Amino acid sequence: MNRYALWKYLIIAVSLLLGLLYTLPNFFGESPAVQISPLRASSQADTVLLQQVEDSLKRANIQNDGLFLEEGSIKVRFVDTDTQIKAKDILQSSLGDDYMIALNLLPNSPQWLANLGALPMYLGLDLRGGVHFMLEVDMEGAISTALDRHSADIRAALREKRIPYAGVERLGETLTIKFRDAESREQALSMLKSDYDDLQFREERVDNRFHLVASIKQEALVQMQDSTVQQNITTLRNRVNELGVAEPIIQKAGADRVIVQLPGVQDTAKAKEILGRTATLEIRMVDEERDLDAALRGQIPFGSDLYEERGGGPVLVKKQVLLTGDRITDAQAGFTEDNQPAVHIRLDNNGAQIFKKLTRENVGRRMAILLIERNRTEVVTAPVIREEIGGGRVQISGSMTTLEARDVALLLRAGALAAPMDIIEERTVGPSLGADNIERGFNSTLYGFLAVAIFIIIYYMSFGMISVLALSMNLLLLVGLLSILQATLTLPGMAALALTVGMAIDANVLINERIRDELREGVSPQMAINAGYERATGTILDSNITTLIAGIALFAFGSGPVKGFAVVLCLGILTSVFTAVFVSRGMVNFMYGNRRKLETVPIGKIWIPEDSRTKKKFNYAALAKPTDKTVAAAQSAVEEISGGAEMHDEIGQSDVESAATRTAAPDSAQSSEILLSGSDSSRAKTQAGKKATGSGGRKSRKK
Repeated sequence: MNRYALWKYLIIAVSLLLGLLYTLPNFFGESPAVQISPLRASSQADTVLLQQVEDSLKRANIQNDGLFLEEGSIKVRFVDTDTQIKAKDILQSSLGDDYMIALNLLPNSPQWLANLGALPMYLGLDLRGGVHFMLEVDMEGAISTALDRHSADIRAALREKRIPYAGVERLGETLTIKFRDAESREQALSMLKSDYDDLQFREERVDNRFHLVASIKQEALVQMQDSTVQQNITTLRNRVNELGVAEPIIQKAGADRVIVQLPGVQDTAKAKEILGRTATLEIRMVDEERDLDAALRGQIPFGSDLYEERGGGPVLVKKQVLLTGDRITDAQAGFTEDNQPAVHIRLDNNGAQIFKKLTRENVGRRMAILLIERNRTEVVTAPVIREEIGGGRVQISGSMTTLEARDVALLLRAGALAAPMDIIEERTVGPSLGADNIERGFNSTLYGFLAVAIFIIIYYMSFGMISVLALSMNLLLLVGLLSILQATLTLPGMAALALTVGMAIDANVLINERIRDELREGVSPQMAINAGYERATGTILDSNITTLIAGIALFAFGSGPVKGFAVVLCLGILTSVFTAVFVSRGMVNFMYGNRRKLETVPIGKIWIPEDSRTKKKFNYAALAKPTDKTVAAAQSAVEEISGGAEMHDEIGQSDVESAATRTAAPDSAQSSEILLSGSDSSRAKTQAGKKATGSGGRKSRKK
């Protein structure tokens, strides 16, 4: 009845082992560190840079607690924050501006745990410290950019269709296209309506001029706002993730605002550099007509710039920009026909037309492809145009590695922001404040757990101890799940963790009280334990499912801290049901299931109502012996009812004792822990005596 199969015990053991294994990394804490990341695609983090960092620290007599290369960046761990700040200054001066030196925090968990995939759960900004930004999208700038793009496209389209026009002028948030006759305006209107669905047009006539006024539709403005914010979020996430910031939070807040949280980053200026990092592409022509040697001597000709070609020498490039990265729709790393690393770029329609015309008019000349990062310009390659290139597909190849090709493609995809963004709020949460929040949250959970444990053990004795062990495993599994999922724990999540302690014990209380109810009804201990678990399981599932639905709704419709609370709450509900119903039952079966003669259940004192004292109670009843006084009183009562002494012999001694027992019941009611009951045979004889007495009384009255 109360026995588990071996596979069920194995499930409990494996769950306990995995929970302990994945919870361990969270107890080792974090140490201050410095993270070195390349800021340019031409720079990379490798063993050479690793040796350079180590040599710089040795020359400055700065001891480190570990130095390693991980995920395209170098991380150096230190003992305290003072050493961390000194090391940052030394490395910044020795490495220069090609690398970003950021303050960070690294976990102290052993490497063997990391090899098993056991990593500590991420901590949010309020627990770990870091920087917080609130950015607002400049929609006026987005509209202005869109109108400028439409203006250039409309000019190109009118020239391509050979429709004469007098000019395109921008006035506020409208574009005015001027024509000399109505026929040209009608041709342009027919063409523009079919090609530009997001613009609305109206006709005007000013003096002898025929105007066509274009403006962006209202629904297009709403769509532009949403797409602009989403594109900016994607761009910011690409920049931050590429630089290795641990678990950043980048999310939409309202219609035109974005929240950026970078846990572990303490330098606000460096955080702004991360957000401001971008790469743009420019295509210019190489100035082959001017003297390169004169430019090297400092005599750079007017209208040209001098740059270094990657893997090559200096190149004199014209200042006129023929094509920019704004026309790029996609960029992917790949290989050329001779298996050399390259970047494959796809241009939009207008960009494809410009590039086709550019290559057609400059066959046999060199074209320079420039990559601009942080106001630093580098010539990636300067190939010779062999033929006209159409279709909007461009391939960049040259002296680059596979890693550099991937980085260039990533930066080109991120590109510039779709619209300017202004920082309207910024704040820094120090690591000391985060540590204080962690300590308070941990103490609140610990004190709540101890208070619940003490009360449950006192009230339910051995079964209370089993409930506390199940509650401990519940917390262990919950923290292990958060670590496995690499969830971000925030301060509201700590509150949900403490709340789970109080909610999880409810299931054990329901089970224990149900077992007590079964014992009150006189059920044997083994049957009471089995019925208690079976009948309480349905109630536990119903109550937890309703709470789980509320938690899912919080996660679906909430944001930020609300989602963090919902994640811990939902996972806590799942672990609570598992430990209360499955794990605690396994403990009870292991301790009491093999006992054939279980006399008592150590579940605390069972209080019996007075109206239930005459019921049979298994092993919780004590039979009170009647005194001489109660026996005499019972005999006297029987004689009065029967109406004659001849009825006394028919009652029997056992009936007298049973009546005396019932008479003594009020006297023994002073202790609610002692239950009075007779044997089955005595009860049967007493009932027979009542019948006989009753019939005798009626006969005597007839006489």
